Amino acid sequence: MTVLTTTDSAEKAQELARGAVEARLAACAQISGPVTSVYHWRNAIETSQEWQVLFKTTEARYPSLEAHLTKVHDYETPEIIATPVVRGSAGYLAWLRQETTER
Repeated sequence: MTVLTTTDSAEKAQELARGAVEARLAACAQISGPVTSVYHWRNAIETSQEWQVLFKTTEARYPSLEAHLTKVHDYETPEIIATPVVRGSAGYLAWLRQETTER
């Protein structure tokens, strides 16, 4: 499973990525940006620069990752979108399960 969120600085993206990986809520997190986001917010169309963080995790760890992101994210309504992984190499998926196992 991959989980996507965004934030408004490279430093915050790094903190979100590192925190989730350190807590074994994700095996890996990739940061991309800046990207330009255009969205409705409070009856206006906003445009802002954001950084995307893509987490690699398991379905079993998703609830804990979502709770973690909700708690530590400074957005009022953070983007947290999960996408199932339909296929992947056996070795990579085994590594992902191993790295997200609670210890």
